[in-house]
Amino acid sequence: MNRTLTNAIRFFMDEMIPPVIRDNRFFIYPAFYIWFKGKNVKSFMDFKSYVYDLTEDEFADVYRNISIVANDRKTDLNSASVNFMLKNLDKDSKTLLDVGCGRGYWLNKVAERTELNLTGCDLYDEVKLDRGKYVKANIERLPFEDDQFDIVTSHHTIEHVRDLDKAISELKRVAKKQLIIVTPCQRYYYYTLDLHVNFFPVRSYLTSRFNMEKYICEKISGDWVYIAEKF
Repeated sequence: MNRTLTNAIRFFMDEMIPPVIRDNRFFIYPAFYIWFKGKNVKSFMDFKSYVYDLTEDEFADVYRNISIVANDRKTDLNSASVNFMLKNLDKDSKTLLDVGCGRGYWLNKVAERTELNLTGCDLYDEVKLDRGKYVKANIERLPFEDDQFDIVTSHHTIEHVRDLDKAISELKRVAKKQLIIVTPCQRYYYYTLDLHVNFFPVRSYLTSRFNMEKYICEKISGDWVYIAEKF
């Protein structure tokens, strides 16, 4: 199930169904049951009620061990967003860090198209990349120096972090030239299959949190693509 299809399903559920029905526990239960393959359904439905009480390891384990219908999907990115980002990468840069790199789909695409020195980080113990190195790291405490990477990217990650201000501060800190963020254009509901804790239904919700002067922010196939220049 690719990203374009899941975004279309989300748009129908979130925008076409009245909120009083859409956020009803009995109405949404079958969708949770299918999405999570019948496992820990009630716990996942109430994720937002206890997410901030979890320890760091417990929080990470939720995402590391989750089993959903779309587990076989190579990436949460849609192809239009990938092409847009590739076209807008800073041409004079030499290094790129992808924060929340998953299994390396975006980094492998960049490796095909550029000669950039690549680094990825996520919560997995190990990720095998076509080219570049992997570092296990938390977005809220990146183990890198200030301005260490010319380009920093982070896709479908900030909607999951508990301390959003800290995560944004870290992304901006390690980026020297360019920062690229992809996150869903999604309104808040208590019951969301993707276990998001941050929501960006309008452009300004995203751009104001990053507070960078020079940027573009486009909605592409249901996702925001935010590209900012530091200087």
